[in-house]
Amino acid sequence: MGSHRTQNSNRTPKSIRALKKWPTLPDNIGKKRKIKTIDGRILHWRIEDEIILSQTNSDRKIIVFQKMRNLEEDRVEFRLGYYMIGVKPRRKGQWVWGQFCLFIPQEDLVELIRRAKRKNWF
Repeated sequence: MGSHRTQNSNRTPKSIRALKKWPTLPDNIGKKRKIKTIDGRILHWRIEDEIILSQTNSDRKIIVFQKMRNLEEDRVEFRLGYYMIGVKPRRKGQWVWGQFCLFIPQEDLVELIRRAKRKNWF
């Protein structure tokens, strides 16, 4: 059984939960994703692990650093992304995966790299 199954089920960082009663973040470890390339090919990925960090200068943004395996070529790559609390009526008050490129404070990037090294990602 993977170590991710023994972790605390509430994946929202304490610093975020303390500010407001936010919903629990989704648990993506082990899930598969289809990602379309710019030339239209579909690639299949499995999320092997992820690091979740609340952004230091925003109480509505969670940074996600994912270790992903390409299932066609059996290679590991890394994805940076983020969740934000939705504001549009359909997703208001829920975590929504960010659709734009991630802007991240330097101290948060350094912390992500430190945690990834501690997990022996590289």
